[in-house]
Amino acid sequence: MTGREARGPAVAVPLARPVRLRPGARVAVVAPSGPVPEERLRAGLDVLRGWGLDPVVAPHVLDVRPALGYLAGTDRDRAGDLTEAWCDPSVSAVICARGGFGVQRMVDLVDWTAIRAAGPKAFVGYSDVTALHEAFAVRAGFATLHGPMAAAGTFLTDPRTRESLRATLFEPESVRTLGLETARALVPGRARGVTLGGCASLLAADLGTPYGRPSARGGLLLLEDVGEEPYRLDRVLTQLLRSGWLDGVTGVALGSWAECGPYEEVRAVLADRLGGLGVPVVEELGFGHGETALTVPLGIPGVLDAEAGTLTLEVPALR
Repeated sequence: MTGREARGPAVAVPLARPVRLRPGARVAVVAPSGPVPEERLRAGLDVLRGWGLDPVVAPHVLDVRPALGYLAGTDRDRAGDLTEAWCDPSVSAVICARGGFGVQRMVDLVDWTAIRAAGPKAFVGYSDVTALHEAFAVRAGFATLHGPMAAAGTFLTDPRTRESLRATLFEPESVRTLGLETARALVPGRARGVTLGGCASLLAADLGTPYGRPSARGGLLLLEDVGEEPYRLDRVLTQLLRSGWLDGVTGVALGSWAECGPYEEVRAVLADRLGGLGVPVVEELGFGHGETALTVPLGIPGVLDAEAGTLTLEVPALR
């Protein structure tokens, strides 16, 4: 990081969209969080090649940090891989290899001045990568894609997950309306706003940090998580409420809650904590850690229709 950047606006606004991909485009695969199993990485690269892309693997993707085996190499190396990939003019997109833990350790080491100067590119990831989605929004003003990662199990095993990402990257006008058949209203209504969000616990962890988004006001908030018991989800959502960060959100779309306990218990927490916002809430829209993970753009204006169970983008995710 070079110097201190200004914080983002206090209201969610549409962000700069990247250019769609064409066959032959070069895409970089980075590992900003946890270590990557080599066999799963190879399988993911094969999928990308099958789409006509030219994937290149960043130098430290297969690193494992000694004594801290949950990290893919040092914080500085992971940040350097992302900065170098983004600033390489031959690279059209950057795709994360996996999530895990560690983005918050490296995010302040990324050269955000250089990232901004290089301009927007397609950036894909979810889970721990939520902290980078927020950083790209606040520090660079770029729209990103909350979508499956190259070495993630869902990407390798679920055709619908893969097709959602492929279509978003190459034919973004074909995926303007998002939502699985499971989607339904937790709180009825219809709302317009700019998409933001991701993993609930990562959003809460960003509160109070120097470059954290000051408010979700004006946003259609996407929330999901994994491995958090209902009482811990209650704590996370209560923290977002108490901080005032949720004041002014226009609607909430809920994704998967894998390994968070029986869904009826999770649902009760979500209804209790989010129902008082007075905005539409859609549950099980179909993004995050579920068996199918739709690609959902962040930083794009859209309309959330709770009764229809859909999120409709007002513009394609990519230009």
